Amino acid sequence: MGKKIRKQDALDYHAHGKPGKIEVVPTKSTNSQRDLALAYSPGVAEPCLEIAEHPEKVYDYTAKSNLVAVISNGTAVLGLGDIGPEASKPVMEGKGVLFKKFADIDVFDLELNARDIEHFISVVKALEPTFGGINLEDIKGPDCFEIEKRLKEELNIPVMHDDQHGTAIISGAALLNALELVNKKIEDITVVVSGAGASAISCAKLFQALGVQRAHIVMLDSKGVIRKDRDNLDEYKSLFATDRDLHELSDAMQGADVFLGLSKGDIVSASMLASMAENPIVFALANPTPEISYELAVQTRSDVLMATGRSDYPNQVNNVLGFPYIFRGALDVHATEINEQMKLAAVRALADLAKQPVPELVNMAYDTKNLQFGKEYIIPKPMDPRLLETVAPAVAKAAMESGAARHDITDWDAYAAELRKRLGLEAQAIRVVMQRAKRQPKRVVFAEADNYKILKAAQIVRDDGIAEPILLGNEERIARIMEEHQLDLGKVKIIDPRAEENRLKRYEYGEIFFEKRKRRGYNLYEAKKAMRDRNHFGAMMVEVGEADAFISGLTRKYADAVRPALQIIGTYKPDYKVAGMYMLITQKGPIFLSDTTINIEPDAEGLYQIAMLSANAVKQFNIKPRIAFLSYSNFGSIENEETLKIRKAVELMKERHPEIIADGEMQANLAFNQEVLVSNYPFSDLIGGDANTLIFPNLSSGNIAYKLLQEVGHAEAIGPVLLGMKKPVHILQLGSSVREIVNMIAIAVVDAQEKQRLLAGGSM
Repeated sequence: MGKKIRKQDALDYHAHGKPGKIEVVPTKSTNSQRDLALAYSPGVAEPCLEIAEHPEKVYDYTAKSNLVAVISNGTAVLGLGDIGPEASKPVMEGKGVLFKKFADIDVFDLELNARDIEHFISVVKALEPTFGGINLEDIKGPDCFEIEKRLKEELNIPVMHDDQHGTAIISGAALLNALELVNKKIEDITVVVSGAGASAISCAKLFQALGVQRAHIVMLDSKGVIRKDRDNLDEYKSLFATDRDLHELSDAMQGADVFLGLSKGDIVSASMLASMAENPIVFALANPTPEISYELAVQTRSDVLMATGRSDYPNQVNNVLGFPYIFRGALDVHATEINEQMKLAAVRALADLAKQPVPELVNMAYDTKNLQFGKEYIIPKPMDPRLLETVAPAVAKAAMESGAARHDITDWDAYAAELRKRLGLEAQAIRVVMQRAKRQPKRVVFAEADNYKILKAAQIVRDDGIAEPILLGNEERIARIMEEHQLDLGKVKIIDPRAEENRLKRYEYGEIFFEKRKRRGYNLYEAKKAMRDRNHFGAMMVEVGEADAFISGLTRKYADAVRPALQIIGTYKPDYKVAGMYMLITQKGPIFLSDTTINIEPDAEGLYQIAMLSANAVKQFNIKPRIAFLSYSNFGSIENEETLKIRKAVELMKERHPEIIADGEMQANLAFNQEVLVSNYPFSDLIGGDANTLIFPNLSSGNIAYKLLQEVGHAEAIGPVLLGMKKPVHILQLGSSVREIVNMIAIAVVDAQEKQRLLAGGSM
């Protein structure tokens, strides 16, 4: 099951709601007349006058210090070629999203109708007062070389053409670590570069800056080896022209130590690889088809060290490892440029980071137990949260040391803390879950497969390699819905529990159900009849191991959907409760709310169990739980039956699990207001960081709170996640969107992975 993007899905994604992917939002309050007077006239005159007198204060009073322009003329877009400025806009918006997500940098994307070099340069120069940096993108070669060179010379803000330098920086870090592993000196190696575009030439230049001798680099374009005796070589290709007697790729590969491919797929044969030197290093970066496939390379040479541009193989050379953090560091010191020292600092920071112990978050995201520096891990993973606080400070320091900085950072620990806070690294939680689900997809059975939303979500998770759907419902009706909406799930398994062909399976399941419920109101006939219901049938598939997880609830009341699962599968421990938890994605990161769907008036023991179930679930997102038991009183300010049970639940938590940070009873605002907490309750265990897991005293308060946050607070709600089941069962919110269903499926898959791991270890 490989990742598959369908045309209509992509078009719908970009068109849905507000067209495009970005918007501008105010960063200051604008709710009162006074606010507006400060924001515009007359108050705006004061910062204007300050900047007029001291131009450098533009960084203090405007967004310039966090604003990058992503600029293109659309002449060399993403493998699509010269498609023009309008057609390039979705790509530039996408680049802006990456800047924001990975480094909290704001972006205006600018698509210029300027094919002439001088025209392009003059337009960008005129924009200098607005931006803190310029990211050039998707400009054809050799124009891009001249444009970047001139703009770097003539502007006083950082300028970088990511197509040139991004790949160079990441592959440079990979090269340093690869050479260390194979015990070769950089000044001794020979390098073959297949491709002579902007990225290839920039890579060759950076390799040279790292220590590769220019005479040891052989570059090829579509005509073969770039030789000094060739006619009509431009100044950029001439830099790497050779006088060695080499003509074809097969000639150049003989005895070479390193192959760098930035050309096209499947041009390197097994025999070419076999002719390379001992312990060859192969960076086959053509995408999506590398110059030589990973499988063929490792089959041909057991000593090969391989990197590609793909995420499904080890050592992905991905530009997102570089540009967000390079610009972050440059902006934070108000740099005048991105110079060679800053780029080399990024290279070495990336190389060094790959040698550090990998956080559990990264292991979880890539479904590995212990990533460590070696042949299959020579550069960090794109989802490593340490990238921001590692690469950005390295770039900032290099800017200061090289004289490019106009603002000095003196407290580097405080800067690292600021970076972590700025990005809200815990907001990566759902991305981690998606990535982890893809590493070990599971069979997920859907009770309501005769619904378009369910079928659309099933198609998405199948295409993305998250899960293998099993659809319950009438086969003809399901086929009709798929045809009507042009859905394609391939050879998906469809089961109609009511069909005559499944009568024996119903009876088999019914007998198992009867044994479970024969003293709980069911006779054998009723137990077999119950298996005609898809919720009973689907839960039984999970119970007997014919599916790994069960999803229902889109069109049914919550209680009707969850009851069969409780009767058939049961709870994690016989005496344990189940609970419903929502994850709300907020600007503060994810906040987990329990119980929102199951327990009406839990007692102290019940609240403790709900808190423990929630803590264990939060840990699956690789987030350390910080639990607040909520009330309308603060630490004994009011005593009655409700506050006393909350206080008792906190005591149970501290007594049984003192390693978990938890406190209460407390009002909800205290869980997120450190200033008030420190001033009034300095003894609280939650001092030092906001709560991320909220335990409510009853179902009413929990349910009301999450719905208010979702609708009024515009928080994205994921859930309810059903906690405490022996096997993965998750009940959707009535009327969930396709996106919410996909999120829930990913959570169900990760839940199945974890429960199977615990079962294998004898822990359940």
